[in-house]
Amino acid sequence: MDVPRPTLRALLSRHGLDLRLASDPADLPADALDREIRWVHSSDLLDPTPFLSEGLVLLTTGTQFADADSDADYDAYVERLRRRGVLGLGFGTEVVRDGIPAPLLRACRIHAIPVWEVPYRTPFIAVARANAEAIAAAAYARRTWALDAQRAVAVAALGRRGTDAVIAELSRRLDAWVAVVDAGGRFLHEHPAGRLDADAAERVRVEAVGLTARRVAAGGSFTVGDTPVTLQTLGHGGGQGVLAVAASLDEQARSVVTTAAAIAGAAGERRADVDHGREVLAAGILAAIDRGDDSLARAVADAAGIHLPRPPVGVAVAPHPSPHLMTALSRRPTLLVVRHESEAIILGPPNGTEVALAAVSEPVGMSVAHSWDEYRDALTRARIALTRGHTGLVRFEDAAQLGMLAALGHDDARQLAEATLEPLRAHDREHGTALMPTLVAWIGAECGHDAAARTLEVHRHTVRARIEQAQRLLGLDLTTVAGRSQAWAALTASGALNPAATT
Repeated sequence: MDVPRPTLRALLSRHGLDLRLASDPADLPADALDREIRWVHSSDLLDPTPFLSEGLVLLTTGTQFADADSDADYDAYVERLRRRGVLGLGFGTEVVRDGIPAPLLRACRIHAIPVWEVPYRTPFIAVARANAEAIAAAAYARRTWALDAQRAVAVAALGRRGTDAVIAELSRRLDAWVAVVDAGGRFLHEHPAGRLDADAAERVRVEAVGLTARRVAAGGSFTVGDTPVTLQTLGHGGGQGVLAVAASLDEQARSVVTTAAAIAGAAGERRADVDHGREVLAAGILAAIDRGDDSLARAVADAAGIHLPRPPVGVAVAPHPSPHLMTALSRRPTLLVVRHESEAIILGPPNGTEVALAAVSEPVGMSVAHSWDEYRDALTRARIALTRGHTGLVRFEDAAQLGMLAALGHDDARQLAEATLEPLRAHDREHGTALMPTLVAWIGAECGHDAAARTLEVHRHTVRARIEQAQRLLGLDLTTVAGRSQAWAALTASGALNPAATT
């Protein structure tokens, strides 16, 4: 329904009123005739402004100008109207005088206020009623539009595209950019795609993440450049995500946005319930594989429509995965992602799994099981790969190429090494001995007394005596391979010995 807005232009063109614009449109602001009129008031007071509000037009017969002596009186009158926010002045002619006084026309031109003639045969009440009818018609048309838009949005939700169709329909009805942003800041749906520039989209993302982090149903608004943006949280508790609309919204438009937000939120909660059910089934599938019953796992996966890869299988482990990582991985159709206690276990084709995890910044360990019988071993190897202390993806096969030396760089190994060597360090501190540097030199010299003595510039018998004292303090038999290996490992893990020096 195309209903004109209640503007001065519409009022002047209203059939039967015979209103005539006396101002030259060139002397007026470009939008002077297109501002919406909230009300039409009449008064012949010289200063009616205490009884006026912004956004209305004033009708007068000019009685107040009977004693006007100069143009300044007219100018002061019009200036008062302008300061009060009056949108225009209608002058009733042939009541007190014929035509509009020339000083009043000049004052209205100076202050850029439209002035028009109301003929004697047109009652002021008819002008006020015409504007009131226009306001009522516009309000009715707007309510009708809102109901129709709400119906269209609801019908869109019934289609196969679901939430995406809802957002597309809302965008079309509002003629605005609309998007759904999840709690992690990802744009799940966007229409029209790419209309917002990168800076504005980033501001929406940041605001959406902050709003959903509160975990309460809430709304918000801000302005990007000249564009107002409204946010509305989705789902119970507001933690699902945010519906973002880049447009100025009146009451009726907000009601349509609220309807769309409710539909999108309900769809998201249903999707969350389905996802939870799939997670439970996926955990059961993984438990069956862990028990060695891959036939049952395959049967359950096929019945539930869950993709279970066939060997060889990439087996990856992510400790304490972030919601962002879980969401990103769950959207990969070739991966099976299962939350197990504090970690996520990821199964998929080896190459596909590696590609999916290649850009991940969180620590993830990975190995390959060539059959389901190797699943447990592959899971263990993936966890071992995590101990290398890297961020991002660490393949066990790559870590294994570093040999056992790589394991000595782990924090646990360093702490154990320091505890093992502490008796030597304590003895050196308390008695001024040099047992620790002697052990380092001796192990570095492949347990040779003469070579160690040359390095330390002491007699070889001194080295021998110190090593015997060191082994007593350490509780190790340094005459055996096992004892020497323990000492070498402790020195290497603590950083006291460079392993390259003994190879």
